[in-house]
Amino acid sequence: QLQVVESGGGLVQPGGSLRLSCQASQFDFSIYVMSWYRETPGKERELVASIDSSGGRTRFLDAVKGRFNISRDNAKSTAYLQMNNLKLEDTAMYYCKARGPWGLEVWGQGTQVTVAS
Repeated sequence: QLQVVESGGGLVQPGGSLRLSCQASQFDFSIYVMSWYRETPGKERELVASIDSSGGRTRFLDAVKGRFNISRDNAKSTAYLQMNNLKLEDTAMYYCKARGPWGLEVWGQGTQVTVAS
């Protein structure tokens, strides 16, 4: 019954910032590992960032280290992707994924991020 919905995408100039949000529909959000992926036409979907259930451990794609940060607010059932110093190559559809027990994976519908001058 878990559902996730992304928001916060849009058009931004190079060097700008955006914060994406991933809102979950269930109060037990805290048990899920949350991840952000991105995808562009002709390119395989890639993992951008992940955060464990407690928020104490994170991982990032090398290309975004130092620029992006993933966080979560379990009280609000929301995960975030803060994107700073955006580059043209960051343009993509960004997807939120929740992973829980028994291999459960739930994907959001995606939110478009376009970086252009």
